Formats: sequence, C-alpha cells, structure tokens
Amino acid sequence: QVQLVESGGGLVQAGGSLRLSCAASGRTFSSYAAGWFRQAPGKEREFVAALSWSGGRTSYVDSVKGRFTISRDNAKNTVYLQMNSLKPEDTAVYYCAARPYGTLPLDRATMYDTWGQGTQVTVSS
Repeated sequence: QVQLVESGGGLVQAGGSLRLSCAASGRTFSSYAAGWFRQAPGKEREFVAALSWSGGRTSYVDSVKGRFTISRDNAKNTVYLQMNSLKPEDTAVYYCAARPYGTLPLDRATMYDTWGQGTQVTVSS
C-alpha cells in the first residue's frame, strides 16, 4: 500500500491558479490510479478528477472541465492537479486518493483505498 501527502493549497483570488501535488511513498505508484476529491464545509466529499494508472485517461466533474488538469510524474511518484480560473465555489479541502489499477471514471470515494490528509484551498472573491 502507498502513503499519500498533499501540498500546494493556499489562499488565492478568484481567477487565479494553484497547483496541488500528491506525493506517494511505499509501493510502486505507477500501477495505481489516482483521484482528487474535495469537501467544502457542511457538504459531502465531491469527486473532482481521476487519472488512470497508465496516465493515458482522465475524467473530471463537469464543474471543473476546461479549468483543472490532472497529471502524473511516475519518476517522482507524484500526481498533480493544476487549477486555473479558480472560483470561490472551488473553496474546499482537497484530498488525493489512490487505488491499484482500476477503470475510469473512478468517480466515487468508495472506489479508493488510500487517502491523503487533505490540503485547504481558499478562493476569495
């Protein structure tokens, strides 16, 4: 099993950008699919994006399509979430998740068996 640590969160103005990183340690991460979820106060955890273990396929929730990009660098055992044109409604704690292999869209939290601790993203208007 891998361990995940997120970083890159922070405070940004609407229209700005952030890049989240999810560093994996432990077993070979290249055989793991990865996803990003977010949870705003008082709301359920929401799927944001997922990336196949090969890195060749991606899936996104409609609200972030065209603004967010998920990618991975297996040499660095790291998955990224590039977030552009941020909106106040993107404010949430963002969580990285992983699971061995799997078939996209992998858009439900129950599909993952490993989670990071989360990183706060706050977008001011």
